[in-house]
Amino acid sequence: MQLLELYKGLRAAYRESDVSRRVERFHGWVDRAYPEDGGAVGYDHTETVNEYYDLCSEFMVYGWGESLHFAPLSPEESLEESKIRHQRLMISKLELSEGMTVIDVGCGVGGPMRRVVREAGVRVVGVNRNELQLDKAKTLSAEAGLDHMVDYLACSFMDMDAIADDTFDCGYAIESTCHAPDKVGAFAEIYRVLKPGALFWGQEMCMTEEFDPGDVRHQATKRDLMHGIALRDIATMGEVNRALETAGFQVIEATDRAVDENGRITPWYQPMEARGNTLGNALRRTPLGRKVLLGTSRMAEALRVLPKGSADVIGLMDHTARAYVAGGKSGIFTPLYCFLARKPL
Repeated sequence: MQLLELYKGLRAAYRESDVSRRVERFHGWVDRAYPEDGGAVGYDHTETVNEYYDLCSEFMVYGWGESLHFAPLSPEESLEESKIRHQRLMISKLELSEGMTVIDVGCGVGGPMRRVVREAGVRVVGVNRNELQLDKAKTLSAEAGLDHMVDYLACSFMDMDAIADDTFDCGYAIESTCHAPDKVGAFAEIYRVLKPGALFWGQEMCMTEEFDPGDVRHQATKRDLMHGIALRDIATMGEVNRALETAGFQVIEATDRAVDENGRITPWYQPMEARGNTLGNALRRTPLGRKVLLGTSRMAEALRVLPKGSADVIGLMDHTARAYVAGGKSGIFTPLYCFLARKPL
């Protein structure tokens, strides 16, 4: 049934376009953004991010679920349980209460949004430039009976001019502002739409202190991550804090939640490996599962069940998954730099 839903979703998402050519063009985005002559004339990184999600969202939901983010894992939990625990931590930190109106910056397909609505009883406005993800978010929220508590705004979080100043009681951004071509600009726009005194939770992808710019292997892993996730750059934790403060926020707390209280790194990347099943790893997330899906997709393409090029998307995502694992195992990369900030009164 899940495979059937995936195939139906892909056919709707790709709309008989030349997917192979789109993937090939996506692979060249780094060269367009950073040409050898030094001038990226006409390059729009927002368009690259949008194409990334157009190509990959259906596969992401199939492999990772409706909440498209990482979480600190525990051997006693499945991946989904860990994500719920992590979302509940965010709800607690934001001090959400009924009657609030909250902004979800880069809401994806709305997994965290629906958790927030169910458990805190707040209204949420999801901001997302990607129309395919917004359509899926609307469908899933309606199926969950929560569509009366959510609204959507199709725009870039870099420019939310449809929203007045000082609108929201609080906000959050989960693995979204890492895509911003200008992090200070992104945080400044979020700052603008929050009310004075509002709390803001964020989860960023960052290079850690273990990253050595002079290490060839470290640089290669960073390039693979940037390329595969459509990140214009990957900030350090200190750079994220400075960007928040430059935008006007007071940083209340900030920590890499991939590192536990004893200094050990939780294996946030383990679902993408083939080791063990104590975390409830779905086969589809592992290298073997991705290989099986790749072969199945090629056969489906030959039978014209799937658009030609779907397997190329799986190849792109497989390469990115390997980069995630390399970054996590080496300790140079984390998708779990979480902060709590406040817009001053």
